[in-house]
Amino acid sequence: DLKITGGDVSFRIVLTTPACPVKEAFEAEATQLVSELDGVTSVKVTMDAVVPQGRGIANNIAIPGVKNIIAVSSGKGGVGKSTVAVNVAVSLALDGAKVGIMDADVYGPNVPLMLGIGHKQPEVTQNQLIPIDAHGVKVISMANLQPGDKPMILRGPMLHGLVRQFLGDVAWGDLDYLIVDMPPGTGDVQLSLAQLVPVQGAILVTTPQEVALSDVRRAVRMFETVAVPVLGVVENMSYFVAPDTGNRYDIFGTGGGRKLADQYGLTFLGEVPLGMEAREAGDAGIPIVISHPQSLQAQAFRQIAGDVARHVSIEAMKPELVISRRAN
Repeated sequence: DLKITGGDVSFRIVLTTPACPVKEAFEAEATQLVSELDGVTSVKVTMDAVVPQGRGIANNIAIPGVKNIIAVSSGKGGVGKSTVAVNVAVSLALDGAKVGIMDADVYGPNVPLMLGIGHKQPEVTQNQLIPIDAHGVKVISMANLQPGDKPMILRGPMLHGLVRQFLGDVAWGDLDYLIVDMPPGTGDVQLSLAQLVPVQGAILVTTPQEVALSDVRRAVRMFETVAVPVLGVVENMSYFVAPDTGNRYDIFGTGGGRKLADQYGLTFLGEVPLGMEAREAGDAGIPIVISHPQSLQAQAFRQIAGDVARHVSIEAMKPELVISRRAN
């Protein structure tokens, strides 16, 4: 895409993710370097991105059009896993990526509430569910398929069938990233997802205290067992900054997420502080990265999303080792 007309130069830089944290720096440096060449009077740089197709597990069947599946998981409930999943998904969409979010937390499907679509039902076309669009993200959830006060009572085989339906019977279209909000723990849904489709990686969400960390350690081992790489650890509710004094309080302890990442050789993706804005945003159905983009929480989520996209691209671009056996 390099074009030179007299002293006018235009070209395109293609990144591996629209969420590249140094996109503006690339553009500025490229413009400056070319501008300094003899005879150049004007420079036009077009920034673009093509997200690579994730490889995942070779014997699983990919979803047509979906390049990368990312699981967001936790060892226990109440650590803000869905909040992380929603804000990472919306952050990637704000950066220009095509994103979907599958709410696989069938016993506590909160994603529709956090995205402001409530119990709106999806349309059906050619025997496929059409995901609902919210804040630039395609959404499907059990909460959109049945009344909100009806409990989910499902055994293992039924859960497997539901996960299969959400993956294969939904018209996801072309997606750079499909974020899957997993239920807490290490049960049937996690195993079904890993068995059915190639999962590019998992994000583990924890809070700093030991009671949460001990459960996340089991989640690390579970993903190792099913051969799903862990992209990194997010420590949610890391600290609280008092709005009246600016003082920081480590309510749930400090440094637990980073220590866990170090223990298992994982990437520490960052800390997300505790604050009223995130709770208010979730209740209002407008993710904090949209409602309060300058808040500490929103800035943390945007940075985490960029790092996740970068790690996914690195995993996808790694060369595959192919071992061929010689016939005797």
